[in-house]
Amino acid sequence: MLKVDLLSLTKEELIKFMEDLGEKKFRAIQIFQWLHKGINSFDEMTNLSKNLRQKLEEMAYISQVRIENKLVSKLDGTTKYLFLLEDGHIIEGVVMSYKHGNTACISSQVGCAMGCSFCASTIKGLERNLKAGELIAQILMMEKDFGARISNIVLMGSGEPLHNYKEVTNFLRIVNDEDGLNIGNRHITLSTCGLVPEIKDLADLRIPINLAISLHAPNDEIRKRLMPIAKRYTIDELIESCHYYLQKNNRRITFEYALIRGVNDGEEEAYQLSKLLKGLLCHVNLIPVNPVDEREYRKSQQHQVKIFESVLKKYGIEVTVRREMGADINAACGQLRNKHLESRK
Repeated sequence: MLKVDLLSLTKEELIKFMEDLGEKKFRAIQIFQWLHKGINSFDEMTNLSKNLRQKLEEMAYISQVRIENKLVSKLDGTTKYLFLLEDGHIIEGVVMSYKHGNTACISSQVGCAMGCSFCASTIKGLERNLKAGELIAQILMMEKDFGARISNIVLMGSGEPLHNYKEVTNFLRIVNDEDGLNIGNRHITLSTCGLVPEIKDLADLRIPINLAISLHAPNDEIRKRLMPIAKRYTIDELIESCHYYLQKNNRRITFEYALIRGVNDGEEEAYQLSKLLKGLLCHVNLIPVNPVDEREYRKSQQHQVKIFESVLKKYGIEVTVRREMGADINAACGQLRNKHLESRK
């Protein structure tokens, strides 16, 4: 019999699981609360009977991650984790401290299948999806090690969250639950490279999280060079799905735009982007691309970033330039994991 990962269950699913065992609803709620306090074994659930704990041991388990390596930036305190999963796979997570609280950047897959040419996460391809419990376990371990509450979550680590749609949407329900980590939807950001049908499906759920679109180009020609997903969905189709998301959730959308020297950072590209996004409730986050050893791309020069930013502002597009965090510890997605995997060889 396959054991059930209780940390991957929503409260409603856990209630049904316990009722099927002949237990009362309140027991499920007690267990749900214990799970999100970061306990590692059923024996720690001290308000449950010994018989029930034994029954849970036989039929279920709790997802866990272990810290394989940790780096702390001397520049800004950003902490990067390599997490070891129970099957031996490695994923990454990052904690960034701001005045408004601690933000956890977590992974949704082991590796990534999307193939974006400027990203380190996708270099070794996709190994597997993470379970909802493994997403929760990353946050619990960060809180335990960091010694402080995580108040904001960004699904921007390794993997494409909407390529792992079922587990990620379950995670969103679990992490928002008042008997769990109780992190508000408006403190959660999901970043996608643009899976159009899944964006619409997510909109229909009416979970009012923040949506970030990895755009990185103002037209299909450049986007196809950078992102294989652009060969499946055009920019017009992607923008239409954003309008749909706004119609359902009325939450401002962020467009992530990695500025790559000589590729997508020209004044003409800035004008095209302004025209594309005009009238959309949105914000553009300009990101001087992180140099990746395995890739040829280099970040835009500072004066070019300023020109690009000024064009967007001229046309009324809200824009910021992302402050680089953890530059001295390879805090960009995939870099540390790839180095670790190479060292294993």
